[in-house]
Amino acid sequence: MSSVSSASDMEEDCILLPLTEIEVVEEEEESTSSDSAEEIPSSVSKQRRVSLASIRRQRKLGTLASLRPASQPISIPAREQRQTPVVSIPVKNWRIAIQKAREFVKNSPNAWQKFGLEKHATEKATRHRYNALRKSWSEDTVLVKMEDEPFDHGAMRECFRLKKLSNFSRSLDWNRASNYVAKRYIEKVDRDVYFEDVKLQMDAKLWGEEFNRHDPPKKVDIMQVVMLEFKDRPGSPLYHLEHFIEGKYIKYNSNSGFVEDESLRCTPQAFSHFTFERSSHNLIVVDIQGVGDLWTDPQIHTKEGTDYGDGNLGTKGMALYFHSHACNRICKALNLTPFDLSNTEIASLERAQFIQTSSKTILRGSEEIVIDPRLKNTGDITLFLRQRSESPRNSPRVSESEDVAMSTSVSPPYSPIDFLDDDPFAASLRRLRSDSENSSVTRGRVRYDSEMSDCFDDTMSPEEEAEHEEFARRQVSRPSCVTLEVNFRRMSLIQGQLTGGSVLGEVHLEMAKYHENGRFAPQQGLNMLHQEEVDWDSAIFHLEKAAVCGVLEAIVALARMFLQLPHDVLEGAHVENTEENTNRGVDYMRMAAVAGDRSAMIYLANGYHTGIGLGTEREIDWVEATRWYSQAVSQSGEDEEGCYDATMEDPAYVLMAKEAELYRQGGHGLERDPERAAELYNEAAELAMAAMKGRLASKYFMIAEECWGEMEE
Repeated sequence: MSSVSSASDMEEDCILLPLTEIEVVEEEEESTSSDSAEEIPSSVSKQRRVSLASIRRQRKLGTLASLRPASQPISIPAREQRQTPVVSIPVKNWRIAIQKAREFVKNSPNAWQKFGLEKHATEKATRHRYNALRKSWSEDTVLVKMEDEPFDHGAMRECFRLKKLSNFSRSLDWNRASNYVAKRYIEKVDRDVYFEDVKLQMDAKLWGEEFNRHDPPKKVDIMQVVMLEFKDRPGSPLYHLEHFIEGKYIKYNSNSGFVEDESLRCTPQAFSHFTFERSSHNLIVVDIQGVGDLWTDPQIHTKEGTDYGDGNLGTKGMALYFHSHACNRICKALNLTPFDLSNTEIASLERAQFIQTSSKTILRGSEEIVIDPRLKNTGDITLFLRQRSESPRNSPRVSESEDVAMSTSVSPPYSPIDFLDDDPFAASLRRLRSDSENSSVTRGRVRYDSEMSDCFDDTMSPEEEAEHEEFARRQVSRPSCVTLEVNFRRMSLIQGQLTGGSVLGEVHLEMAKYHENGRFAPQQGLNMLHQEEVDWDSAIFHLEKAAVCGVLEAIVALARMFLQLPHDVLEGAHVENTEENTNRGVDYMRMAAVAGDRSAMIYLANGYHTGIGLGTEREIDWVEATRWYSQAVSQSGEDEEGCYDATMEDPAYVLMAKEAELYRQGGHGLERDPERAAELYNEAAELAMAAMKGRLASKYFMIAEECWGEMEE
């Protein structure tokens, strides 16, 4: 009975407390014991303290009256009262936004509920995911339901509705599964094409993250894409998988330079320009399309023109983009330098500039301008980059008039003749340097805030954030302006190489060729292209820019064009036969010869030998002639761009015989040397014999004997 009554007493004394803070009366250790847990003797005169304690703490300490009798009191130490943390306004706004987003998702109807995907059979598929930072692939298994017939198709692929359960979901409720779009090629393609497409889009997404680090007015994102492999189906078909996005799908630019005026916006065009400069001209991301600033199916052009599928047009694709690109306010805010265009080309972009000027995008003034975040204190390059490394927060914003302006006229070609042997580009570079000193180009620091996850279901780990930061540090920005490109080449490690290595120059060369082919000409219907429709001024303009950047093909083409010689590039372009143009042609020919072009060496050797084709600024000089003959003979390898003129029009034995004749006669600054002439004739005879030229070899041997005789006299 006692046990029963005690149990009932305990039930009566049980107190239900809410999950809030309550007041607890605590006594000191000298409290008088009592037989009843509810009665407190009046003799207790000690000061009592009232503190706040949680339910969990009370249970742990056993201070509830229903659980511990008053005869065994316990004292709870005083706790410091915590101050309520102050929540900033941005945090409050984010919490409100998150709450609204949750309510929107909860109350929004399922867009694909009417299609009854839940009734389709559940399939297991292998998901292949690509990590653009680690350059590695991973795979796992997912559960999906997919329609049997496509609901839409494009020129190359068809689309299927699909639902996928999250691997972290505890339920198999397909009504809550996410909506996806599965895409496959209509025509059968190699399986590697699917993997290459995923790699392309994930690499482009990485550049979207890099763009966001510079705090543009509008952040962009490129959709995550993975590949599904249905191994249980015949042939194990492959599908691309993307989230389904509701909204108006817009194509902002294409991989061939097309830009629709009605869909022209600042952010997509500035993003493509940004990737070109931030990647140091190694690539450009184009073919921007999607809903708002959430894009999909981009294309990447690389300088080599390899990887990323058949849509990678290399420097040709870069040229097509810049021909239709007019820098906007976001380009200027990020301090992207304008690409050099001719007067005619700038005029053709007036409408695009007007449309972008009327854009509603507002700059906040907090954009991080593009710089190299890992400057090295080596050589003169630091002096150049330091002038562009001022933070925009510590210096006034560059005004439009202070920006590097686009070329507004078809300027005469840069005359590179004032060089000596040690620096064949001195004159043109000196002129460019003076232009660059008059322009103000500032650069600022870069923040690294990671916002990308590597897959649909996972969040970013600290290691992945570090990988994003390392990716950003590896990028070296390079301007799109020829003036700064020349300074960059001159003060960088490319000093020892006079030509080659300039992607910007190759882009200008491709633009010149596009003008020659009539790609940019205003053709009427299907009429054949006429020579007068080609903008030859713009073509020569870009050919000159390519030559200044050190493109050997452009240098040789300009040299032959100004010297009225046949030329392969811009074959239909002609310039006036004047003394000034002849002198410029010889200037370019000398540049090509210094860069290792064998035909240019032979031209200069013959010119200094006979005085023909030297212009008015040079005269016969047999010392120079023997020098260039000798270099042309020794040119048995490749030039600086990996090319070699293997033509047999001027074989080595013929050049050696000409050089020997100069030493035999002497004059025009060259001292007579019969011994050297005899040696050269003997070498020429041996080479002629090896080339099966027996009669010519006998002639050279005979002349060599005559030279030996002249030496004895």
